[in-house]
Formats: sequence, structure tokens, C-alpha cells
Amino acid sequence: MKKKLVILLTLVMTVSIMAGCGKQAAESLPAQEQTAESLPAQEQAAESSPAQEQAAEAQEAPVQESEAEPSEETEDVTQIDLQDGTYSASFTTDSSMFHINEAYGDKGTLTVKGGEMIIHITLPSKNVVNLFPGSAEDAQKDGAVLLEPTTDTVKYDDGTEEEVYGFDVPVPALDEEFPLALIGTKGKWYDHQVKVSDVSEATEQGDDEDMAKAKEVADLIDSIYVQNRDENTDELCAKAKEAWDALTDAQKELVEGEDADPDYFGRDTGDASKDDSLNADNIGEKELLVVSFGTSFNDSRTQDIGGIEKSLQKAFPEWSVRRAFTAQIIINHVQARDAEKIDNVEQALDRAVANGVKELVIQPTHLMHGAEYDELIEVLDGYKDKFESVAVAEPLLGEVGSDATKINDDKKAVAEAITSEAVKEAGFDSLDAAREDGTAFVFMGHGTSHTAKISYSQMQTQMDELGYENVFIGTVEGEPEETELSQVIESVKAKGYKKVILRPLMVVAGDHANNDMAGDDDDSWKSGFVADGSFDSVECQISGLGRIEAVQELYVKHSGAVIK
Repeated sequence: MKKKLVILLTLVMTVSIMAGCGKQAAESLPAQEQTAESLPAQEQAAESSPAQEQAAEAQEAPVQESEAEPSEETEDVTQIDLQDGTYSASFTTDSSMFHINEAYGDKGTLTVKGGEMIIHITLPSKNVVNLFPGSAEDAQKDGAVLLEPTTDTVKYDDGTEEEVYGFDVPVPALDEEFPLALIGTKGKWYDHQVKVSDVSEATEQGDDEDMAKAKEVADLIDSIYVQNRDENTDELCAKAKEAWDALTDAQKELVEGEDADPDYFGRDTGDASKDDSLNADNIGEKELLVVSFGTSFNDSRTQDIGGIEKSLQKAFPEWSVRRAFTAQIIINHVQARDAEKIDNVEQALDRAVANGVKELVIQPTHLMHGAEYDELIEVLDGYKDKFESVAVAEPLLGEVGSDATKINDDKKAVAEAITSEAVKEAGFDSLDAAREDGTAFVFMGHGTSHTAKISYSQMQTQMDELGYENVFIGTVEGEPEETELSQVIESVKAKGYKKVILRPLMVVAGDHANNDMAGDDDDSWKSGFVADGSFDSVECQISGLGRIEAVQELYVKHSGAVIK
């Protein structure tokens, strides 16, 4: 409608000018055309700004009085005739650095009411503080009405939750680009072009049965995609797998829920039968409980978590090594898909009590004293009186320290171990040889809002202290701030490196390593480096810390310190 109004307004203004100025208007036409052709792209984008659209709407009544029947050329052919309601729609932009949160793909929620359309988008972080439906120039003018953020809670595949910003964006038309400016935490406005398309419509009647069966599976997956276990969990896991197996291949592709998608059951992550869940009974009086966040990627679980567990069992043969995961979402996923049951922390502690364990040592495989470690200690407090002795070993990086300059022997050992493995896998004789080749190594951790996030800054300090000039630390969450993707890209560029090798700074090579780091989606780290256009090559090493022998030895050292 707005496009039609602008066209009609232009016609009225043209008639008015010709009537009032006659020949003078005609003589000035070439100059006007030349001026329009020389306008910068940014100014041309501003032609559909809200202020001008309002001006067009103000002229609507008089225009309608003399309006003839609209021709096909003036109709907005891209506008879909949507009834009032809520729809799913794709929201795409002109930049890989401005996009919807990974948890939602490229989808937002489109609301149609009274002919007006608004799409709600959820962003990856709180780094964008305002949007403006128009140009960056107009956004900074007096009276500009900025879009204020909402606070959205996002659930990720690994079970973590995060508060991020969302926005309600007015949509002038479907399947057409329109200007949307943004301002970040640094206070600078940027111009962008965005488009809303692929609006979900009602299915054809012949597809109803397929959709119903796919929805049943999606609902079952969503019911077990939770961070708590109850008396129904085992039954729901079995039902979800049974319902999935009953689907045709075409129906499996239709599975979509709040957290459900075809990859939940359909992605090949390796042979689960090679993994040992380490939850046998009758184990004796000494237990070494290895507590991990967990991963649903079978190969990584076997090589990384299993590698640590096996090294501990070899080092302490008089102790029974057992396993527990802190992520119930992952436990449920593995149980439903592979029929492998892994204990959560409470189950593992209850099992230890039932087995008559007297001496209990817990070895967390977490990187740091973060939120997962704190939750473990909180649960453990309720069981301490059930054993003769309970001891908790240090996580991988040891004590956190008070600031970014505080490093320790544990961080040094991890820095040397991961760098050595990365250099060797990349085919270089040394890190110096990689530097001379123009190659930088970027180690991507998870990131956290916990105070322990300083550990990532300390790891960068440790790399610098070791003289590793071409090694950089980043995080998926962008916390601490200097570990955010765009900042890491700028750091690598500033030092002139033209080749980049990405590798996870994580115990396992699970969802974050395979998707957030090495995935093909626009918001992956690989895609971010490629999209920047400053690098000749971007490669990924998908390998967790847990399979590195030197890292396994560090866990043995930590457990040994409390066992002795």
C-alpha cells in the first residue's frame, strides 16, 4: 500500500509543479535527474524512511478523491495477502555480523494486524542496543523514534540459557529490502538493508497427516529437551525414538519445534557403542567420579571425555572411575537416540551411596571455577555426610586469579598442549614456522558471564608470555568482550596474518565446535572470518582438549593431589 501511495503522491506533486511553473519546470528536469542519479546509496535508501512514509500517508485522502482504478503496474505484487495472525518468516540482512540468534536459524515471528506487519527478531547478544527503521543519518536526527530492545531468553542445544536482546521491527513490505540502521555498545550507527520473506502458510490438506506425525515427534523431543529429570523421562525418551523411527524420510524433514529439528535423531555423530557410560555397581569403597558437562556427539564423548576417564583409571587402579554429566538435556538426548543411559550428578551420588562407597573423589573436567563448577559443589553439599571422606579436585585451568595478568602452571600446560597439537595437525614443524607462513591460530572457548570469564583473558596473557604471537583466544558468547568474534578478527588482521586455523578451546568437540565454529551458517566463526574478506584461507580443526595426552596428564595431576 505504501508503495502505491508514494507513486500517487509523486504524480500529484508532478502535476502541481507543471501547473505552477510551466516551461520552467520542464527546463529544470534534466538537472533534477542528474542530481537523483548522483545521490549516495545511503541517501537513496532513506527515501522510504518513516518520516517520508508518514508524509505520503498524510496525502492519502486528497489523492484518493481523484484516484483512478489502479493498474497492474502500481500494485505491490510482492505483498502477500495475509490475514491477521502470527506467522513464521525469514529475516535476512546484508551482513553476516547482523543476524538472528543461531537458536532460531533465520526465523522471526511475524505479526499481522489491521494491515500492518511487525516481525520480532531475537539477536545473538546484547551488543546491539537500538534499531531504527531507516538510515543511520535519519536515526541521529532530533525526534527520531528508535526501536527499544526486549530481553529474550534463549535455550541452546547444549542446555545453556542466555539473555539477549530482541526487537519488534515494522515491516513495510515482504520480499523487498528495506533500510534498518543499528547502533551498538560503542555508540556508532551503521546502515543495513534487511528483508522479510518465506512466510509460513497453512499446509495443504494432503499434508496434514505428515505434519501431524512430525509435530508429534517434535513435541516429544521438546518434552525431553529440559534440564530436569522426573519419573516420566525414561518413558518420554523411548516414545520419542519410537515415533521418530516410524516416520518416513520426508516426514522426518518436517520435524520442527521449539528445540526439535531433524538433526536431533538424524545427525550421525559416531558409534555410541564405543562409549562406556561407567555406571556399573558393586565397585568397592573408593570411587573417583569424573563430572563433565557432557556432549551428544558420540565420537567426541568417546575420545575426549572417555580419554580423560581412561587415563585416570590407569593412573589410579585402586579406585573405581565413574561418570556423571551435569547437562540433563544431553543425557536425555543420548538416552533417546542411542539408548545409552548416563547418570546425572544426583544419580551418580545416589549410586555411590547405594554401593557403599566410603571415600569419594570428584574430578570435574570443566575448564574453570565457573557456573557448572558452582552448581556441582552446591549439589555435593547435600551428600557430604553420606561418605567418610569427600574431596574435589581442581578443574583444568586451576585457580582463577584476580585479574587478567594472573596465570599459573595449569594454564601454561594447557596453552603449550593445545598449541603444540594445533601446530602439528596443521603440518608445521613449529609455531615460528607457522608465523613465518602468515598463519594464525584462533582457539575458541565457550565464554561465560560468570566472574570466572577472566580465565579466557588469562589464557591470552599466557599465550603472550610464552611468545606465541600468532595465537588468539576467542569465545562463542563474546564474554569477556575482547574475545568476541569481530574483535578477534580485528586483532588477527592488525598483526597481518592472512591464514587462519580455528580450533576449540573446549574439553569436547561437540555442538559448539561443529556448528558455532566450523558450521556453514552465516553466524559461524568460520563464516565470519571468510566474510571479512581479509584472509586467504580459513581452516578448522575439530578436536577436543580431552584427547590430548598432556591434558589428560594434567587431570591426573589434579586428582592425585587430593587422593594423596
